[in-house]
Amino acid sequence: MTTSESRDMSRPSGRSIQLSATGQQARIIQDEHDDGWVLEVGGMIQSHVDLENPQRIRYEYLSRIAHVLDASWPARLPLSLLHLGAGALTLPRYLQVTRPGSAQIVIELERELTSLVVSEMPLPEGTDLEVIVGDARTMSLELAEQAKCFDAIILDIYTGLGEAEHLSEESFYAELLAMLNPSGVLLVNIGDDAGLPYFARQARLLESAATDAGFSGAWTLVDAGLLERRSAGNLILAAGDGMSVADPDELRSALLARGPHPAAVLDPAATAEWGRAST
Repeated sequence: MTTSESRDMSRPSGRSIQLSATGQQARIIQDEHDDGWVLEVGGMIQSHVDLENPQRIRYEYLSRIAHVLDASWPARLPLSLLHLGAGALTLPRYLQVTRPGSAQIVIELERELTSLVVSEMPLPEGTDLEVIVGDARTMSLELAEQAKCFDAIILDIYTGLGEAEHLSEESFYAELLAMLNPSGVLLVNIGDDAGLPYFARQARLLESAATDAGFSGAWTLVDAGLLERRSAGNLILAAGDGMSVADPDELRSALLARGPHPAAVLDPAATAEWGRAST
């Protein structure tokens, strides 16, 4: 389905729905800290949206993803994007405002979730967003068979140890890299516990998939303190032709400057070294 609904109501209703895949309850509620709204699933906050200013992204890891997109293409240029995992559609909203006319596809396992999000928090006017319900790997392979390619693919699904392991395999990363347009970028959100053992493994797997595909390897974007202390949190891995630049120092400096601060940006050599040191 193509999603462009609007709703003549000033604020989400707070109604709760049950998600069919997990059986959890989901609702949109007022954020406790600002004028934004948050998606709550199973009693846990998942996403934040500022309906008045979709360019404001509260969660740092999503900001780092947005900054890679901003740094990789000229401003306002429409892009073709595939989002694996929907949440509250924070990034699709951001892309529509910053790059109007972008063609976006979301693959979401929970059939009811995106309908709730869009009905309670309408998307910016003109948003071109196709929602596909199903398993991220199965449905992305169907898109690949249709010769669909993307400027950016964003994988933002929890895949910790024992969770959705088919979405954290080297072969899946290779499949996604093959779906990128020239100069395309694959961005993967990795949530990990203290010590970051899972992140280190995923960095090695993406590095291998990227180098096998002819790219320079995997980049890391993260809070500098989190990386230094090896604290639990979210880290971003990035790979693809768009990250395989002639001057990694220039790209690293540009991404560091964009923050959020304190920021750490590891180029492929540094990411590989960090991954090897964590074995």
